[in-house]
Amino acid sequence: MRKTKKRRHLGLPIFLIFALLLAFLFYDGNTRIVTDDYPVQASALPAAFDGYRIVQLSDIHAATFGKDNAALVGAVKKARPDIIAVTGDLINNDDDKSADLAVVRPLIQSLVSIAPVYYVTGNHEWDSGWVRELLTTLTDSGVTVLRNDYERLAVGKASIILAGIDDPNGPADMITPEELIADIRAKEGDAYIVLLAHRNNYLDRLSKAGVGLILCGHAHGGIVRLPLVGGLVGPSRELFPRYTSGVYSKDGTSMLVSRGIGNHTGFPRFLNNPEIAVAVLKK
Repeated sequence: MRKTKKRRHLGLPIFLIFALLLAFLFYDGNTRIVTDDYPVQASALPAAFDGYRIVQLSDIHAATFGKDNAALVGAVKKARPDIIAVTGDLINNDDDKSADLAVVRPLIQSLVSIAPVYYVTGNHEWDSGWVRELLTTLTDSGVTVLRNDYERLAVGKASIILAGIDDPNGPADMITPEELIADIRAKEGDAYIVLLAHRNNYLDRLSKAGVGLILCGHAHGGIVRLPLVGGLVGPSRELFPRYTSGVYSKDGTSMLVSRGIGNHTGFPRFLNNPEIAVAVLKK
């Protein structure tokens, strides 16, 4: 009888410890920003770009980390970016879009003071109905918006191509990614191409088109991440999605999938901290 009482007395503390640990992990996974460097090697990369750092912010969803996003801005600055790439879902598709723009405006103004900022749309921007207002805010703040277009980035006399595509929820008559890459090849020859996209489903589609690196997000890291398993839930609520975090390669093309910053899924992140992903180009 005494052993039974002792086991009952131990059960409550164990349960409380487990509950506190679980609560801490949920809190940490949704509030503490992590910065991850991802080396991306390519023989076609000009030697002058060896070590070039592209800080990627994806799926911000108007999240806030301190006043005017001071914690996020500080972490980006510490990542020492040569450029900053924002790969879609900067705002949400809910009713409070003016509040989202109030969050985005000071954040973007802080980011452009650190390094040149490039942006491509995500599905939430188009679904919100406020994409025009958002793009005006971005361009007025000094952001380069890439809508099925590209720019040449230079280091000394060497250069690479930075291209960006609109989310598929954009205009129905826009050119395809394949058409954009073909146009770049026709005009720029065999230049190394970095492609900004929002969705994480372009590796199989564009690996034979000669793209060096694709930067994307959309998957939110699978929302819940488990050791040895990875992300559990995909953007379309599919289980065990294929591309959720890190670098994937196929036929000479690398794709870096950011776990993203914010969340708009209705379920909190778990073991899946908001991430600043840094593509470090390596010759």
